[in-house]
Amino acid sequence: MHKKFHLNMRKNFTVQAECLSEISNTAGPVEAREELLDECESIWKQMEECQSKLMLLGTETLLPPDAKLSLLMLQWKALTVDFRRWQARNPEVISTNPDVLLELGKEELQKVKNDLEMVLSTVQLKNEQLEEDLKSLKTRELNELKNKVLKLKTYKEELLSALGEFLDEHFPPPEEGENIKEKNSLAEPVVELITLQEILEMLMNTLLTTPHEPYITINESFWPPYIELLLRYGMALRHPEDPNRMRLQAYHK
Repeated sequence: MHKKFHLNMRKNFTVQAECLSEISNTAGPVEAREELLDECESIWKQMEECQSKLMLLGTETLLPPDAKLSLLMLQWKALTVDFRRWQARNPEVISTNPDVLLELGKEELQKVKNDLEMVLSTVQLKNEQLEEDLKSLKTRELNELKNKVLKLKTYKEELLSALGEFLDEHFPPPEEGENIKEKNSLAEPVVELITLQEILEMLMNTLLTTPHEPYITINESFWPPYIELLLRYGMALRHPEDPNRMRLQAYHK
């Protein structure tokens, strides 16, 4: 088994050395190939020495248990020291030949480039997926908002319809005999009075559309009893400086 491992390692080492030598032949002089082969041979000799030591350890004679334990402890301590020494050792440069180093650097840069391209592709796919999810989310939220607005409009229409029915029943429009004619002009048409529902709608719309200026101007089309009713029951408030203007009570605040 050791011999087979030994042969495989030597074969792999030789193949790697030949690959590096081919790289150096494409970009540098022949000396780079010879230099790499010498370095590989030196490293291989060191490996053979280690292999020989391992083979000798495997052929040791059997010892008494106590002696064998002591020997194993010594071997363990030696291996520990050797491990620490190798762990603290700085990596050696493969070659000092600039042509070889240039080719190896190009190879490493190409690997880094390939890795970065893979990462970039993954990020782009992730961004595309996030954009699709965002579009779906916006579409869903927009549809939900449209449904809410539609429900609010429907609810508003239902409220206005119920308000209109209530006002028609309890506060019918003023009779024609109560319409007011403009003074000093008998030929002018009478001023048509608006309903209480129309007054309330004007007050509500003004409060919602221009909350910073919610007042409406009272004119001759407003029937005075309606104005008095709204003011007396606190549904509307006069302007503190202009009695001809009023606003709806802000019940929503």
